[in-house]
Amino acid sequence: MGKKSIITSIDVGTTKICTTIAEYNDNGGIRVVGVGMSPSHGLHKGLVVNINEAREAIRDSVRKAEQACDYHVESAYVGVTGRHVSSMNNKGVVAITRNDRLVRSDDLKRVLTSAQSIKVPNDRRLLHVIPRGYSVDGQTGVKNPVGMHGFRLDVETHVITAAATSIQNMVKCIRGVGLDIDDLVLEPLASSEAVLTDDEKQVGVILADIGGGTTDICIFKDGSIWHSSILPVAGYQLTRDIAIGLGLPFDVAEEMKKRYGSVMPVYESRMESANPISADGHGVSYQDLCDIIRARMEEIMRLILLELPSADYESLVPAGVVFTGGSSNLSGVETLGRDIMRLPVRVGVPSHVYGITDSLRDPAFATSVGLLLWGAKNYGPSGPRKRGGWFGSTFRKLASSLSRLFG
Repeated sequence: MGKKSIITSIDVGTTKICTTIAEYNDNGGIRVVGVGMSPSHGLHKGLVVNINEAREAIRDSVRKAEQACDYHVESAYVGVTGRHVSSMNNKGVVAITRNDRLVRSDDLKRVLTSAQSIKVPNDRRLLHVIPRGYSVDGQTGVKNPVGMHGFRLDVETHVITAAATSIQNMVKCIRGVGLDIDDLVLEPLASSEAVLTDDEKQVGVILADIGGGTTDICIFKDGSIWHSSILPVAGYQLTRDIAIGLGLPFDVAEEMKKRYGSVMPVYESRMESANPISADGHGVSYQDLCDIIRARMEEIMRLILLELPSADYESLVPAGVVFTGGSSNLSGVETLGRDIMRLPVRVGVPSHVYGITDSLRDPAFATSVGLLLWGAKNYGPSGPRKRGGWFGSTFRKLASSLSRLFG
């Protein structure tokens, strides 16, 4: 058994805040020892709209997690989402000038630095610079060029940026609780660690994390991220449509959605489907409830397809779509997804962790578990590499990416 250390993730969502504490050992094992959940306040569609309320909600979540395992949290990996996040693919190129023409780790750092030397507006910050693939003297498809001979080294990267003010507000909330930040991670990237297989990433797959305030999309191809985007529609809009359409208080609409909601209801008869269902003294038609949910989920699925950068998406992602996030718990999501998107569909449930995980075996906790797995990849012998998210230096961030890939 290797030496144990503590790793923590905080998923700051629109509907809930989940702090997860796990033990990590040098052998690569992750064992969850504490989970703390609290209702989300001060956030809307992934953005902080009230710093004081958001900070206290985070504090409550962290306190509950600490009480569950009797550990004290000092730092955490934190998820980032919101419409302010944007991405692009960019290329970098350097010459191999040494006499032996041998590609070394220093050359990888140089070419990645070249790839991230794009003009970033003052109101935006680099969040991730992820190498997608290399080519040496025109030979493409190279995953690790270290040790190869060549005159020219190219890299294609996926560059993700975020609004500086949104990041600063999130950082202020976390630090206001007395915690340091190990890294800020784009939430669908974290979720992909928990629910996607290596084969799916290699063949081509869409990850759609339908949360409370946003639907986070990542496309993986050839083992690496190919495209990412954030849609500002998700479970909150589902509940709001139910509340408005059926004249219900928002809390009651949320309860009915979770208790009875389905996107592919089975009606045994018209009379039976029209029978009322009730919660907190409010009664509505089951068919009306499901029709509203189905209409909104159809819209979300079509919006996901519109976000794809290629019209020939069937050949781009033959592995299909993996839905995760709380809204993917709705009954019939897989069937509706296959009907609308004409692709293989499954619901992704977090895996690869042990311990107190029964409550985490739910699509709603894909980001929480994924942040732990992301953090484990960034672990050094003496604990997390404190890259500090966007406020760390770019060079250290690139060096950490290299160490994960080739270290």
